[in-house]
Amino acid sequence: MDAAQLALTTAQVLLCTLALSIALGAVLQATHFCTMGAISDMVLMRDPIRLQQWALAAAVAMWGFAAMQWAGWVDPRESIYGADKLLWLSSLLGGTFFGSGMVLASGCTSKSLVRLGAGNLKALVVLLVMGVFGLATLKGFLAVWRVKGLETVYGYAPEQAFVGSWLALQTGLSTPVASTMAALGVGGALLVWALRGLAKAPVSMTWGGLAVGGAVVALWWISGVWGHGSEHPETLEAFYVATGSGRMESFSFTSPVAMALDAFMYFSDGTKKITIGMVSVLGVMVGACVRALLSGTFRWEGFVNRSDLVRHVIGGALMGVGGVTAMGCTFGQGMSGLSTLSWMSMLTLVSIGLGAGLTLIWQLRQMERSL
Repeated sequence: MDAAQLALTTAQVLLCTLALSIALGAVLQATHFCTMGAISDMVLMRDPIRLQQWALAAAVAMWGFAAMQWAGWVDPRESIYGADKLLWLSSLLGGTFFGSGMVLASGCTSKSLVRLGAGNLKALVVLLVMGVFGLATLKGFLAVWRVKGLETVYGYAPEQAFVGSWLALQTGLSTPVASTMAALGVGGALLVWALRGLAKAPVSMTWGGLAVGGAVVALWWISGVWGHGSEHPETLEAFYVATGSGRMESFSFTSPVAMALDAFMYFSDGTKKITIGMVSVLGVMVGACVRALLSGTFRWEGFVNRSDLVRHVIGGALMGVGGVTAMGCTFGQGMSGLSTLSWMSMLTLVSIGLGAGLTLIWQLRQMERSL
C-alpha cells in the first residue's frame, strides 16, 4: 500500500465509521439501550428486560467476532485485549470506579453522548469532566499513579488472554475451533436467556439488541479487515489505519472522549490525528440528535440544584479515571472486549456491575433516610 492508497483507505474507514456511529446513536436513542439502566432496573425493580436486551447484543457480538476469527479475517491478539499481562487490579479498581461513576452521572459514556445529542446539558458537563480526568489518567498527573502503581500488579498468561486460547491450550484444539466453541457456548447461553424475556417485550427491544451487537461486529470488520495493511509505506510493518492504539478496535468511548478533547484543544500542534474512536464519539451524538429531532423528543435540560451538579461532576470524574484505568467502558470492555471473550473484559464487566450495584443501593438507602 503506497501513501496515496493509505490516505484513501484512512478516509474511507473514517467515513464508514462515522456513518455506522450515526446509525448506532439513533438506535441507542430510539431503544433506550443503556447498561446502567439495565443494572438499575434489575437491582431496584427486579426487572431483567433491559439486561436481556444487553445480553442479546453481547451474544450477537460474540458470534460475529467468532465467525470472523474462524474465517481467518481477525486475530484477537491484534486488539488491545491481547496483552500477555493480565492487569487484574487495574480492571477490578477501574471497573468499580466506572460503575459507581456512571450511576452518579445518570448513565455511562455512550448514554451521556446520546443524552447530550437529545439536548441534555448535564451530559455535557459529565463528558467534559470525564474527558479531563480521562486525559489526566492517560498521560497526565494520574497516569503516574496508574502506570507506576496499579499496572505493576498483574498476572502473566502468555497466549491465554482469551477464553478461546485458554480452551485451545487445555484441549489441544486449534485456537479458531476452540474460540468458536467458546463463543457458541457463552453466546448461546446469553441468547437463550435473553430471548426468554424479550419474547414478551416490545419488538423494538429485540431489534435494538441485534443492531447494537451487529454494529460492534461491523466496526471490528472495518478496523480489523478493511483498515488492515500488511506493509506501511513508511515503517514497512503491518498496521491498522486510524486507530488510537495502533491495533484493531471496535466501539469504546471513554478514552476517545478524552483524546477528542485533547485534539480539539491542541490540534494545530501537528501531532494529533483523527481516529476511529474520535469519529465514533461524534457519530453517536449526531445520530442521537437527528433521531431526537425527528421523533420530537429533543429537549434542553439542565441541573435542578447544586447537589445534582456535584453528583454528576463526581460521577464524570470517576468514569474518566475508571474507564482509562480499566482500558474500556461498558462498550469498550462490556461489548467490544467481551465479544473477544477476553478474561480481563469479563473481570472489568463484573467490577462495573459491582460498582454500579453498590452505588444504586447506597442511593436508595439515602433516599429512604430522607423520607
